[in-house]
Amino acid sequence: MRGTSVAACLVAGAMTAISGAAQAQEKLKVGVVGFYTGAAAGPFGIPARNAAELMVEAINAGNVPAPYNTKGAGGMEIEAVYIDESGGTTKQVTEYRNMVQRQGVDAVIGYISSGSCLAVAPVAEELKTFTILFDCGTPRIFEDADYQYVFRTSAHATMDSVGAARYIATKFGDTKTYQGINQNYAWGQDSWRDFDLAMQSVLPGSEAAEPLWPKIFQGQYGAEISRLSVSPPEVLHTSFWGGDLESFILQSSARSLHKRTKMLLTTGESVTQRLGRKLPDGVIIGARGPYGILAKETELSKWLSQTFADRFGTKPTFPSYHMAQAFIAMKIAYDNAAAASGGSKPSVDDVAAGLRHKTFEAFGTTIDMKLGKGQQAITPTAYGIAKWDSDTGEQTITDVVTYPAECVNPPAGVNSVDWIKGGMQGAKC
Repeated sequence: MRGTSVAACLVAGAMTAISGAAQAQEKLKVGVVGFYTGAAAGPFGIPARNAAELMVEAINAGNVPAPYNTKGAGGMEIEAVYIDESGGTTKQVTEYRNMVQRQGVDAVIGYISSGSCLAVAPVAEELKTFTILFDCGTPRIFEDADYQYVFRTSAHATMDSVGAARYIATKFGDTKTYQGINQNYAWGQDSWRDFDLAMQSVLPGSEAAEPLWPKIFQGQYGAEISRLSVSPPEVLHTSFWGGDLESFILQSSARSLHKRTKMLLTTGESVTQRLGRKLPDGVIIGARGPYGILAKETELSKWLSQTFADRFGTKPTFPSYHMAQAFIAMKIAYDNAAAASGGSKPSVDDVAAGLRHKTFEAFGTTIDMKLGKGQQAITPTAYGIAKWDSDTGEQTITDVVTYPAECVNPPAGVNSVDWIKGGMQGAKC
């Protein structure tokens, strides 16, 4: 079904699913997990939850633009169960089991932290529960293991790091020194490793200074900022996210670090709405894909941006886009599975088959489930430079460069680190 039109699949699924009264009475119970409390809630968890609430209502009512304007997922009304990701990986494993075994959820969409995803994925496979990882970035999920029921509909961190290095080479090709400050766990470690390797490939004359590794959710960075201020690199890379990113920006801006180094924030788009003019002009920002302020304008992306802003009073950032496209993927999977099952509630194997290897349009970008044997998405990505527009009172972006998916993601079956070390052979830029 790789080359089959998604729209055709959706129509066929909807016609079959809606035709049965029994199917119409079914509900699809979905666990939706994110950081709803704590430092990561404001910039990540709440925007993602808001997008989930919007998408559940819109899918149930058939209000998402075509080709996703049929009601429900496989003809079933979605019922969301919201679970807080705060509390650590052991708690998340327990919560996952409770969702499936006690609350009876049919599927799970969730997880912002790479640590959560690494812990939960094997449990999802054990319980044979259709699970979409909507945001976490570590490449290890599908490079270290094979899964049947676990999917990720956003690209992994290698894309972010390779895109960032290519942007530096494109816009600041005379860069000689760079350094990293990243959270000391899977996401931060993977991000810095890939960026460092990619810089060696695209700018072989550049040199990395010793990276800094504060704890995740550390919150205070006075010592690190002092160290960076003494001998600032030309480019400072960080994959900080959530409250850590906001704290680092505010604390470093107060000491004018951004005036002494080009700050490269691979998740910077996530704070554009919250920080507003407090985000310094000139910082380089990414959005883990072409989302939010970096999104391509399409009917779907305009719908999401306007509907979200009308309801919540602020524009969606990339965590919202990641969550919204995960719901689109779930709808595709269940619509396709309903068509295959003749209208009855489909099996989890049919649902998984309904998403595996699919290519579909989401909100301003194309999702291609190309890696991890069809379970891991690749997307294009984009970087640009933040600039506050005092006339409109909005954050804007300049000098945007968008990189095709196959320019910044490894080919299927190729390990990310091996690909970057090998000079990113086969990249189509």
